Amino acid sequence: MPSFLAFDLGAESGRAMVGRFDGDRLSLEEAHRFPNRPVRVFGSLHWDVLRLFGEIKKGLAAAGGELASIGVDTWGVDFGLLGPDGALLENPFHYRDARTNGVMEKLFTVVPRAEVFERTGIQFMQLNTLYQLYALRLERPHVLDQARTLLMTPDLLHYWLTGRVAGEYTIATTTQFYDPRHGGWAREMLESLGLPDRILPQIVPPGTVLGPLLEAVAGEAGVKPVPVVAPASHDTGSAVAAVPAEGDDWAFLSSGTWSLLGAEVREPIINDQTLKLNFTNEGGVWGTIRLLKNISGMWLLEECRREWARQGSSLGYAELCEAALAAPAFTAVIDPDDPSFLSPGDMPGKLAAYCRRTGQPAPDNRGAITRTIFESLALKYRAVLEMLERIRGRRFCVLHIVGGGSKNTVLCQFTADATGLPVVAGPEEATAIGNVLLQAMALGHLRTPGEARELVRRSCQPRTYVPANRAPWDAQLHRISGLL
Repeated sequence: MPSFLAFDLGAESGRAMVGRFDGDRLSLEEAHRFPNRPVRVFGSLHWDVLRLFGEIKKGLAAAGGELASIGVDTWGVDFGLLGPDGALLENPFHYRDARTNGVMEKLFTVVPRAEVFERTGIQFMQLNTLYQLYALRLERPHVLDQARTLLMTPDLLHYWLTGRVAGEYTIATTTQFYDPRHGGWAREMLESLGLPDRILPQIVPPGTVLGPLLEAVAGEAGVKPVPVVAPASHDTGSAVAAVPAEGDDWAFLSSGTWSLLGAEVREPIINDQTLKLNFTNEGGVWGTIRLLKNISGMWLLEECRREWARQGSSLGYAELCEAALAAPAFTAVIDPDDPSFLSPGDMPGKLAAYCRRTGQPAPDNRGAITRTIFESLALKYRAVLEMLERIRGRRFCVLHIVGGGSKNTVLCQFTADATGLPVVAGPEEATAIGNVLLQAMALGHLRTPGEARELVRRSCQPRTYVPANRAPWDAQLHRISGLL
C-alpha cells in the first residue's frame, strides 16, 4: 500500500498528512500539526519560514516508514528572494503587511488597471505578488538588485527539500504576472514596471517530480531520499482537485481563512465583464482554469476569537455557532472584503465601526457578531454565485464546500438557504487529499482526473444541506448588494 506525505500549510497552521492508497480507497492520517503565525519586526509582518521548514522536517520524521513521495502546498501570493549564493536574502513578508497600501494606484499610473487584467486575468487585491514586488521596487530597490531568484512559498520549501529551482504552475498564477493566454510570465508588463524578469524560475506543471529528497534532509529526518513531487502547490488548486463532483454543473467553495468560490473552466475568461466584476483566472489541475473570486472567509471570526482570548475568554467554534443560532437574524450585514478588515487586530471593534459607518446597529455580543459574520458570508456567496452564473451563461445545480469550513454546520445551512442550492460539504481535508492525488498520479497509481475524483467519492462521506427557507435571504439581498 503506497503512502504519500502531503504537507499542507495554511495561513493559520500547517499539517503533515499521510495518505494511504490501497487500490480502492484513500485514507488520511495526521502525522504532525503546527501553528503558523506571522512575526512582527520593526512594524513589518513576516512569515517565520525557517521555522516552517523545521516543522516540515519534524513531519518527515513523524511520518517515518516507507513513503512513496512527498509534496508541499501553501497559501498563494507570498515569496522569498534568493541571492547569488542561493541563500534567502531576507525574511519573506506576510501578505497582510501594510507596505502594499496604496501601491496598486501607483502601479496603475505606469500600466493601467485594464491592461494588467488583460495580460493576467487575475482579481485585483493589494496583497497580490505584483504589488508586493512593486512596493519593493519603490521602497528598497537594492534588494531587487541583489536578488537572483524569486520562489513562491511552496517552491522555496521544495527548493530546500531538493535543491531544484522551479516554479509550479498553479502557485505561479497567483502572482498577477503570469499570462494564462500565452502560458508564461508576463515579461513585457514586468519590463514596463521596471521589475526584473531574470529572477523568475522555469514553470513546471502540477504533478512534476522535482527530484529526490536531499540526502542531508533525509538523514536528519531518518527517512529515505524519496521523490519530491510538486502537487498543485497552491492550496486551493489541490483542494479543488479533491472536490467529489460529477459532471460540469457544479460550483466549488474552498472554505477556510479565505473563501474561494468559483468553477472550473477550460479557457481563461478575460473580458470587460470579468474585469468589472473583479474575477480571477487561476491555474487549475488537469488543464483547467479556476474562474473564481477570493472572499475573506473565516479570517473575520478567527480574528474575533483572538481578540476575545486576549480579553480572557476563549470560546470554541461549537459554542460560537450555538450562540449565533440564538442571536437575532440580520442585525447587520457587512461586506467581508471591506479593506478595514484586511489587517490583524481588534476585529470586533472594526466590525462595530463598519456598522456605524454604514448606518446599521452593531451586533453587541459574541453570538450576534458570529451570526453577522456567517449571514454576511452566505449573502456574499449568493451574490458571487449569481455573478459567476452571468459570466458563464448557465445555472449551477449544486455547490460543493470543501476545506475546514465544510465542518461549520451553521454556515453550510445558511449558504444553502441563501443560494437556494443544495450544498455538499466535505471533505474537510480536501487540500491534503488533492495534494496526495497529484502525487499518486505523478507516480502512476492513478491515471485520469475522473478516476481521482471517483476515489474521493468512495473514500469520504460528504454531508448534504438542503435549502430550507430562502425568502428571508431574498429580502436581505439588497443590503449586501448595496454594500458591494
